[in-house]
Amino acid sequence: MGRLFASAHKELLLLWRDRAGMLVLFVMPAVLVLVITLVQENIYKITGESQTNVLFVDNDKSDLGSAIENELKKLGAINLVKDLDGGMIDAESMIAAIQQGDYQFGVLVPEALTESLRKSARIEIERTFSQEKVSSEALTASDIVVYFDPAVRVGFRAAVINLVDRVVIRNEVKEKIAAFSEKLPGEIGRMIRETMGPIFERQFALGNPQMNFSWSEERIVAVREELAFKSGYERTPSSVQQNVPAWSLFGIFFIVVPMAGSLIVERQEGTLARLLTMPVSYLTLLSGKVMAYLLVCCCQFALIVLIGLYLLPVLGTPALEMGSGFLPVIAVLFSAALAATGYGIMLGTISRTFEQASMFGAISVVIAAALGGIMVPVYAMPKIMQQISVVSPLNWALEAFMDIFVRGGGISDVVPEIACLLGFFAMTMIIGWIFLFRKVRSGL
Repeated sequence: MGRLFASAHKELLLLWRDRAGMLVLFVMPAVLVLVITLVQENIYKITGESQTNVLFVDNDKSDLGSAIENELKKLGAINLVKDLDGGMIDAESMIAAIQQGDYQFGVLVPEALTESLRKSARIEIERTFSQEKVSSEALTASDIVVYFDPAVRVGFRAAVINLVDRVVIRNEVKEKIAAFSEKLPGEIGRMIRETMGPIFERQFALGNPQMNFSWSEERIVAVREELAFKSGYERTPSSVQQNVPAWSLFGIFFIVVPMAGSLIVERQEGTLARLLTMPVSYLTLLSGKVMAYLLVCCCQFALIVLIGLYLLPVLGTPALEMGSGFLPVIAVLFSAALAATGYGIMLGTISRTFEQASMFGAISVVIAAALGGIMVPVYAMPKIMQQISVVSPLNWALEAFMDIFVRGGGISDVVPEIACLLGFFAMTMIIGWIFLFRKVRSGL
């Protein structure tokens, strides 16, 4: 056991002296998770998939303005902002704030809109019964204006406009029915008197009967939304839930470059031959490397998780939600780290030069990351790419993290992915041990 820890300590010292390697392992994934998450979060905002700050000015201060406000709040992903820097919002300040990119859109409800709507509804009902022509100006109220950032996607703009339009139509119908219920009894009485003559005059001497066309606002036919995710997602992961585990895994698997390089340098400089003159086995030397880089992988993951929990929310993204508990997260982390270290050892024993290992290692990890859903989520890929992605170890680990973070799965739900990662580790370690044994025997 002491030899094992001594071997691991030696690897950590070598890595500590390699400052460029440390930058690659820690700074690169940290920068990537920050940049990619912020960019993706902004894309989510302009497509309406993330929490969006919306400017809202209700100059109406009545039924229609309140109805629009309530419907916007029901969307869930919208946070209504009613003042800027403690001051009231007008059209000019709203446009300026949206032009600066601080807000995706703003809704301006004009003054006395509800009263104007009621007046126009009464005029239209009067016109219907009198058959008199009424100018279009008399039936037109002020417009509700929705200002959009030009970067907001067309689909999201259409959804917002349709929502506001639906509220306006509902209130128009309500006001027209109210005006109709007021006007109809008198019109019925008038037509009866005109038709039946003075004999019915006494019946209507005390006034016309009252009518009230009111009903429940409960929908008779509702439209229900269901997500038909074939891949098993119950909800789409947030930008943070996608990118924190994704770029953590990318950094973890990037240890293959310094790990393979250290094996090749030891072999070329004769360090490995000198170590083998001591009473220590190949397995102990390889296990020491695995232990050292396993610790490095855990530190990488902890750094990225801390960024997701504390730094990214400060920059305007949701905080990282880690799902059902730490035990399944730790199990997946150790399995992924073992798979990465096994791949690094296999690469270091097969490659003849450091250039071969660094070139092939970096390219293979980038390809595996692209296939595995690190750069583009698997659910957003074409079907053929989703089928190919299952061959990537990074996809196994990422799917396990998605099971935990997004689907709320436990340790039993990630057993298949853990088994695949451990199987990959065992296979690469066996291959690495065989190649190392052959090269030592042949004097390479």
